[in-house]
Amino acid sequence: MTVRVRRWVRRRVEAASARGDSGMTAIEFVLLTPVLFFMIFATVQFALYFFADHVAQAAAQAGARKARATAHDQPGGWRGEARDVVDSYISQLGPQLVLSPDVQMLQPEQNTVGVEISARVPTVFPGLDLTVHAQSSGPVERFVQDNGGN
Repeated sequence: MTVRVRRWVRRRVEAASARGDSGMTAIEFVLLTPVLFFMIFATVQFALYFFADHVAQAAAQAGARKARATAHDQPGGWRGEARDVVDSYISQLGPQLVLSPDVQMLQPEQNTVGVEISARVPTVFPGLDLTVHAQSSGPVERFVQDNGGN
């Protein structure tokens, strides 16, 4: 029985090579390689975008925390301290990932402060322009002394 199987396989291989299927692998490789490279570059671009988004969000949250803690004590000085914290976070986490950040300090209401960041993201595809946007705000922290339960 194994001799029969061997003969059948040999005949199939000979028939396939007689039909001219010998170049199909090269043609498939040439057609599928650009698709594979596109998928790899798209995955890298996806990762760059979402990491930049996370860096911008972390920087905005850190700046907003600083603004919330210092806005009550320093009515105008909190903006510079919050900006320094945002710049520090961006330079530590992703200086080549969050490009030309535009940092705005928010004070929409009397007791609320926040930080808003817009920045460009590096791209692997020419002509693609991606930006990230992050915002964080919250109420100004005000510490009061405890009167001992009175």
